[in-house]
Amino acid sequence: MLNISPNSVNQKLELERFQSFQQTALSNANRMFTRWLLFTLGAIFIILFLPWTQNVQSKGKVTTLQPGQRPQTIQSTIAGRIEKWYVREGQLVRKGDTIVYLSEIKADYFDPDLVPRSAQQVEAKEGAILSYESKVDALEKQIQAMKSELDYKQQQLTNKVRQMEFKLASDSADLIQAYVQDSIAIRQYQRTRELFELGNKSRTEMEDKQSKLQETKAKYISAQNKVQGTRNELENTRLELISLPYEYNQKIAKAQSDKFSTLSDKFDAEGSVNKLRIEASNYLERSQFYYILAPQDCYITQAIKPGIGETVKEGEEVVTIMPADYELAVELYIRPMDLPLIEYGQEVRFIFDGWPAFIFSGWPGQSFGTYQGKVVAMDNEISKNGEYRILVGPKEDTKTWPVALRVGSGAQGIALLKNVPLWYEIWRRLNGFPPDYYQNDQEETPKMKAPAKSVK
Repeated sequence: MLNISPNSVNQKLELERFQSFQQTALSNANRMFTRWLLFTLGAIFIILFLPWTQNVQSKGKVTTLQPGQRPQTIQSTIAGRIEKWYVREGQLVRKGDTIVYLSEIKADYFDPDLVPRSAQQVEAKEGAILSYESKVDALEKQIQAMKSELDYKQQQLTNKVRQMEFKLASDSADLIQAYVQDSIAIRQYQRTRELFELGNKSRTEMEDKQSKLQETKAKYISAQNKVQGTRNELENTRLELISLPYEYNQKIAKAQSDKFSTLSDKFDAEGSVNKLRIEASNYLERSQFYYILAPQDCYITQAIKPGIGETVKEGEEVVTIMPADYELAVELYIRPMDLPLIEYGQEVRFIFDGWPAFIFSGWPGQSFGTYQGKVVAMDNEISKNGEYRILVGPKEDTKTWPVALRVGSGAQGIALLKNVPLWYEIWRRLNGFPPDYYQNDQEETPKMKAPAKSVK
């Protein structure tokens, strides 16, 4: 029966007695399927309204939080030849331990006593500087002595000029006296001659007056010569007094020239000393580069130049090391469209290679075997692969990362975002929309300082 009539006979008849009714009735399996289908649809409907945690997933690798804790290479500071290895690969060395010893290969540094001989050159130049200083002091004293001598000579010549002036005055007085006597002798001779001609005086008296006239004339001429000599001597003394400063200034200038030349030689010697000191220090520092030392506590990873007698160039890699003390982090690369969703301190879940985990990306609370971290650094420049690099470190008060985890291991990161209904997440993914962008409302907006007024 199709039961399309409003009048039913089910209550009036016993359907189990009729085989046709039993053939057309629904089976128990059909009823169970119907109930299961209705239950499934109801469960799916309920699940669509369950909360779903949006996330951004990315693959990365394990690295270290600090740059100095990452694997690195040790280069040779100088060019040399490997003579001896003091470590083996995989060995733990402490800071300052010797890793390898190099010998010199440049001809300029072959001398084994290069450093002490450079120090001796410095001492020799320093001795020359002391000699120059002594010479400068001697020239300075010589200049002072010549200045003192100039003052003494000027005083002496000044006194001599005064003496000559006095002498000239005395000689002039003698000249006047000789002139007067000569005049008197002339008049006496003339009177005596006149009287001799008149016969009043004898020839002897006349000759005496004539002799006296010649004597006074000789004295007068002598007095004139003496006055002229005194004048000449006075002029010479004055000229000597005038020329004396030029003579001594010339001597002083020559001594000062020698002094400045000595000072120039001294400064050149000081420059040479500084240059030799630099060379000696460079030689000393270079000798310390023969031993390549461990920069920190580390493990020897690989010897890049293992051969004894093998030469290395300046700056060439010799050995790779891994620091012994480090703090792990994970390096992830995020697409540019997902970068605005990442912020400092944001939680990130990890699945490390080699550590099994059951992950439900939308329900992080139901996942097992994952480890937690937080974003500590983000690059402001895009990488060569077209994505932005972020650095994620361990999160405090959470499950400790595996002790056996090593740098370079693979990791899959899941950055947790906003909680949304499951149906919304399905709708977002079907339409290709990015996850919801949000910021923590609890964070305080940073206070901006007012711009400083420009000073005119």
